[in-house]
Amino acid sequence: MPAGAMIPPRNTPSMIPTYAFGSLTQPNLMDTQLHHLDITHNTSEADLVPLRDDDFDSTNTKSGSDNPDDDQDQDQDPRPNKKKCYHRHTQHQIQEMEAFFKECPHPDDKQRKELSRELGLEPLQVKFWFQNKRTQMKTQHERHENTQLRNENEKLRADNMRYREALSNASCPNCGGPTAIGEMSFDEHHLRLENARLREEIDRISAIAAKYVGKPVVNYPLISSPLPPRPLELGVGNLAGIGGEMYGAGDLLRSVGATSEADKPIIIELAVAAMEEFIRMAQMGEPLWISNLDGTNCVLNEEEYIRIFPRGIGPKPSGFKCEASRETCVVIMNHINLVEYLMDVNQWSTVFSGIVSKAMTYEVLSTGVAGNYNGALQVMTAEFQVPSPLVPTRESYYVRYCKEEGEGRWAVVDVSLDNIRGSPSEGGRCRRRPSGCLIEEMANGYSKVTWVEHVEVDDRGVHSLYKQLVSSGKAFGAKRWLGTLDRQCERVASALATNIPTSEVGVITNVQGRKSMLKLAQRMVISFCAGVSASTAHTWTTLSGTGADDVRVMTRKSVDDPGRPPGIVLSAATSFWLPVTPTQVFHFLRDDNSRNEWDILSNGGIVQEMAHIANGRDTGNCVSLLRVNSANSSQSNMLILQESCTDSTGSYVIYAPVDIVAMNVVLNGGDPDYVALLPSGFAILPDGNGSGSLLTVAFQILVDSLPTAKLSLGSVATVNNLIACTVERIKAALSA
Repeated sequence: MPAGAMIPPRNTPSMIPTYAFGSLTQPNLMDTQLHHLDITHNTSEADLVPLRDDDFDSTNTKSGSDNPDDDQDQDQDPRPNKKKCYHRHTQHQIQEMEAFFKECPHPDDKQRKELSRELGLEPLQVKFWFQNKRTQMKTQHERHENTQLRNENEKLRADNMRYREALSNASCPNCGGPTAIGEMSFDEHHLRLENARLREEIDRISAIAAKYVGKPVVNYPLISSPLPPRPLELGVGNLAGIGGEMYGAGDLLRSVGATSEADKPIIIELAVAAMEEFIRMAQMGEPLWISNLDGTNCVLNEEEYIRIFPRGIGPKPSGFKCEASRETCVVIMNHINLVEYLMDVNQWSTVFSGIVSKAMTYEVLSTGVAGNYNGALQVMTAEFQVPSPLVPTRESYYVRYCKEEGEGRWAVVDVSLDNIRGSPSEGGRCRRRPSGCLIEEMANGYSKVTWVEHVEVDDRGVHSLYKQLVSSGKAFGAKRWLGTLDRQCERVASALATNIPTSEVGVITNVQGRKSMLKLAQRMVISFCAGVSASTAHTWTTLSGTGADDVRVMTRKSVDDPGRPPGIVLSAATSFWLPVTPTQVFHFLRDDNSRNEWDILSNGGIVQEMAHIANGRDTGNCVSLLRVNSANSSQSNMLILQESCTDSTGSYVIYAPVDIVAMNVVLNGGDPDYVALLPSGFAILPDGNGSGSLLTVAFQILVDSLPTAKLSLGSVATVNNLIACTVERIKAALSA
């Protein structure tokens, strides 16, 4: 097949509009799977009561029998001063509680009192028996999951050996000679890489399991129902909207991440100390924080920090660098709503979808008091990203603590728990010292937010193209967090606005239609951000070896998801430097008049804006519905949904083809979740030097509408040529 020809998709549904490419049609663009994983543990107050030997009995049925050896051992105890007080439940009591546990493992106070009266026990004894029983069941479940993981690993090893043997014995059907490796299908090539990665990951997880559970995974009893094999697809974390599954480490860490009773007092003490340190860092000036020459940034004086806060979470690990920044701004959102966004892992990860690629709550140690988040305490993990495959993500395991500091004044702080449990993050490459935000109520529903971001990180894996951006603190620092928050607050205000000006042509005034269209655009942006980074949830395959301009690809099989078309989806992305400002790049890419200079798939058609929703003070923050008037009659009615957004730290132009009928439903206030999208677009960041921009280009192509189809290397080569040609057009246009 010629390198420049696109492979036409088979059985492509008419619901998904297509771009023209040459004489063939090719469905356009990019989507990442949305999974809403509700894994927050709402631990009840009863579950937080410490277990005591003198108040409860073992849940094992053997405890119902009296063992004379036990009494003899007690008489011979060489420590007579230690008080021993045990109560052995009778066999009848245990059987009754076992039967009740099967029906209701979490009895309330009334049920516990009724059981205690029937069985002749104290309510506290019943309470602790059930608590201990739940702990026992949870431990058994953890062991089963670990065994399942080992079985899956063995299956992957067997598959890998089978593929190796098949490849070694393969022969050409034409000449009878051995088959070259380059002629294997892309799926087989990718599977070999995936198997190797999984073997390394599972070995690492086994070590973590041994550390947490107390013995190696290989010692656990086998169970007969192994997990189904992992599909070859893109998984992108557990977020509200940044959906997907955390393969490999995710399931195991969910089971071993529960906090032990012995750790809880230590975590609480650490959180309280972190809150005190954070409040002081948010309010202190020099000499702790030193302003640069132009007064635009504050730099942390590390020597002064160590002098003021000598305890902390320990010394900086060898090879790690300190990144500390502080920023303040006023945002258009009520302070209580801000606290709710920060303390709900789903809402938090949705608001910061450009920074957070995965997040989940292991355990809620406290839900707060008086019906709000004052005193709330959550053990969490999150993966932080830059929208480029060239910057490794940062994964942290930490506790988040929320406190009301006074009337209309709240603080939310994060601090790593590495020193308590060991870090589940990959290689322990990132550690969060007390970081968070101080929120102060202002008039008219506004809030003043002071953000402190303080981490220690091993950034040796960052590509040289992004080194300056990361080391300057602009990639993961407080300014980027606050810039994103400010823009998202404006977006929320726009969605809730009712005083829409009707004089401007193309403005959508239907309130329900605005909400539906903004919700659809939000899903498109979240999908793009989650699939363009170097998240541990998926693996990129590099197509060439020329350096920074490498094109990286990955595949995904889409099945039974109303939010994206079914079939084989190929994602491709590349990042490169441009000698013009981010503002110039942003306005060039979002301008309808210059679109035909870079958009190959529109086939030279004229792009016109049909409708739009402004969602910020900057005119660049806008959701638009575009129409492509193509010379190709089959393309003349194609619509494009596009969101462009910008702030001082970065910009995005993200778009996807949409069906006319589906968009009419959305504009009338219908449910946007059933509109299939494959978003593509651009992420634009400053280069850190002030001399240019860093641009990431990403496409998603539906290469076959059959999820069971094989992806050929020819298809990959065609997409590689497509993205390379787009990059060259952008460089030529902006250089001119």
